[in-house]
Amino acid sequence: MAQSTGETRLYISAVTVLICAMSIVPLSAVLTPASHPHRKSSSLKMDEATLTVSNELESDMVVSWLSDHCYQCLFQPLGVVPAGPKAGQPSVVDLTVGTQHPITLQLNSSPVNLEQCRLHFHFGEHGKYSLWVKNLNNPSEVNCTLVTETEPANSYLPILFAFLGYIGLFMLAAIANTIMGLEVVKTHFMRWGSAMETDRLINSELGPSSSLIEPSVEAIMPATAGRRLRSLDTFRGLSLVIMIFVNYGGGRYWFFKHESWNGLTVADLVFPWFVFIMGTSIALSVSGSLRRGAFRSQLLGKCLWRSTQLFVIGLFIINPNYCQGPLSWENLRIPGVLQRLAFTYFVVASLDLLVARVRLDNLPMDAWWYPVCDFLLYWPAWLCVIILEVLWLCLTFLLPVPACPNGYLGPGGIGDFGQYPKCTGGAAGFIDRWLLGQSHIYQTPSSRVIYQTTVPYDPEGVLGSINSILMAFLGLQAGKILLHYRDLHNRIMSRFLIWGLILGVLSAILTKCSRDHGFIPINKNLWSLSYVTTLSCFAFIALALVYYFVDVKRWWSGAPFFYPGMNSILVYVGHEVFENYFPFRWKMANSQAHAEHLAQNLLATSIWVLISYILYRKKIFWKI
Repeated sequence: MAQSTGETRLYISAVTVLICAMSIVPLSAVLTPASHPHRKSSSLKMDEATLTVSNELESDMVVSWLSDHCYQCLFQPLGVVPAGPKAGQPSVVDLTVGTQHPITLQLNSSPVNLEQCRLHFHFGEHGKYSLWVKNLNNPSEVNCTLVTETEPANSYLPILFAFLGYIGLFMLAAIANTIMGLEVVKTHFMRWGSAMETDRLINSELGPSSSLIEPSVEAIMPATAGRRLRSLDTFRGLSLVIMIFVNYGGGRYWFFKHESWNGLTVADLVFPWFVFIMGTSIALSVSGSLRRGAFRSQLLGKCLWRSTQLFVIGLFIINPNYCQGPLSWENLRIPGVLQRLAFTYFVVASLDLLVARVRLDNLPMDAWWYPVCDFLLYWPAWLCVIILEVLWLCLTFLLPVPACPNGYLGPGGIGDFGQYPKCTGGAAGFIDRWLLGQSHIYQTPSSRVIYQTTVPYDPEGVLGSINSILMAFLGLQAGKILLHYRDLHNRIMSRFLIWGLILGVLSAILTKCSRDHGFIPINKNLWSLSYVTTLSCFAFIALALVYYFVDVKRWWSGAPFFYPGMNSILVYVGHEVFENYFPFRWKMANSQAHAEHLAQNLLATSIWVLISYILYRKKIFWKI
């Protein structure tokens, strides 16, 4: 974590009091769309459209729907359209359909349940559509025609306007920075500042005030800044800023939410990247501590204490209602983001303490293994990680789960044609429910939206923690590369890209370059092996780019992401604690508009970036 000579240390007791004080009277929760995206039409909500079905047939029509994002799912009933009262006069029913993903409509005649037609279409938000069902010249031929009556709203325009707005702000900041760097402007401000200081001293008997002297960059930076890579804090801050944005709602766009099961969205990227960069920081921190003469046993004790603090803080954050009365053990959620970070940090830091070398400058450069020394020198730790990964594979694919097939990786619910409705997560869900208890894990997983699952499932569960260790350990490998090839930028970047290529190829093999048909699909809920290799591939490539722009060429200072990256735990805890309070949330004039949600979520995220900048200037850093 970020440190400085003037660092502010915040303890768990203080965090507890803060959470209690701010959790007693939260604002009302913001309205969200219903879990079932298709219902009888009344007033349209977000991501909904009106479908008017006109039935001229002599039999009732059952309208069903199936989302493209629901793999091997059964059609779900949408509504029943009665037969027309007489020939040539249709029966009309208004239905509401979801607009997030393309859907397939199926129309079956009742009561024989004979399919009459099937349509595939992507409805637009707040659009109005008509579906006409009638006979052609031949009574056995049914014609289904879909017509757009009212064009849908472009719900993505707010994203474009927000993007252009931020681009404009960055351009103005760049122009102002360029102007301030001109010698003429510098000279003018120096003269103006000197004149003001002279006047102040003439009218004061106290002499120069240190509070009016602008601190230097060196004074602002923490004591460890000379040993820090700015690109690491920038990458960490970028992940954190996106995490805050998606946690606050992401404008209620589906791609800023976690994927329902297999696949990736923007929200699925950030937590693994945070874990990855934590592993990189472990390598640099342990190496620096050993060079300063710290004992490994002493460092191991510090790692245990830090992990304990993170775990306890995580429990407070995900169980905020304890301040309103006695906290019941019956519904206490145990797994969580900070708990996963705590466990992963302790395991990876312990492995690194076992194999880390005090000196790296005495290696024989002419040895055959020197080009891969950043890998071979730490083979015992790699062996431990491989054993853990074999354990994950065995438990995932071989552990018998009651009423579920071995190796089941599906969501349960209506997935897999409804054969395994209680098998959500397979072995991962079974282990959590058996080890922690069904009431101590996450009760509303993302799979319930599309797959309509009813079984609790925790995406930060026990089995997935093994793969988070792998993710952090790959980040540790990035740290070893930075240590072994210090200031050799070409070697560092080439190795980052090689690792990215290797992991990308492995991901392609595991997934067969598909969302649902691979050996091990990409799945954030399961923290599947392919999910880790894919996100690690992205992380190596992204870190190489940020490293090149920030630390090699210095074309970019890392701002504004650098500042939250220097205070990541404080910003993360703060955004969770104050989520439901002004100015981070307020009562909306129209809670069913993406634009207002997007403005609120972007403003809240920007405020946390501003807070992190102020804390940086004040040299306030939360050390755990």
